[in-house]
Amino acid sequence: MKLTSKGRYAVTAILDLAFHSRSGPVTLSDISKRQDISLSYLEQLFTRLRKQKLVRSTRGPGGGYSLNRPANEIAVAEIVAAVDETVDTTRCSGANNCHEGQQCLAHELWDDLSQQIYGFMNEINLQDLMDESSIKDVAARQDAMMRETDKPKVTLTE
Repeated sequence: MKLTSKGRYAVTAILDLAFHSRSGPVTLSDISKRQDISLSYLEQLFTRLRKQKLVRSTRGPGGGYSLNRPANEIAVAEIVAAVDETVDTTRCSGANNCHEGQQCLAHELWDDLSQQIYGFMNEINLQDLMDESSIKDVAARQDAMMRETDKPKVTLTE
């Protein structure tokens, strides 16, 4: 399967954006802190997501990123595809040349699995994920941790 960390990080980052953009644009720096994804890596991912019109950017003070469409209109498969990822479980990337230049014995099985995975990810949108109680719990925990780390440190001196 060719789904790598790039696709996983893109889904995680845009899901974080979906949770937090209700109050305005979200900075990549905030997503980076909450999700522990490198800021430079997020910049690369969001360049691709913006080119595919999944997100839009706002410049200046209070700027950041927002979803370009409602969360219920953005499928997980679309996010993965936007960062140049494929869901392919065949050894030959679907070229039918996996065994000495010919189709291997199990090619159809792996090709069917690829289609099932793509179909599964295409049926799930960001809003579906946001509505999952376990995902809401994780987002709330991450937000609470961010509030704790943002509190000023108080030191007592004698």
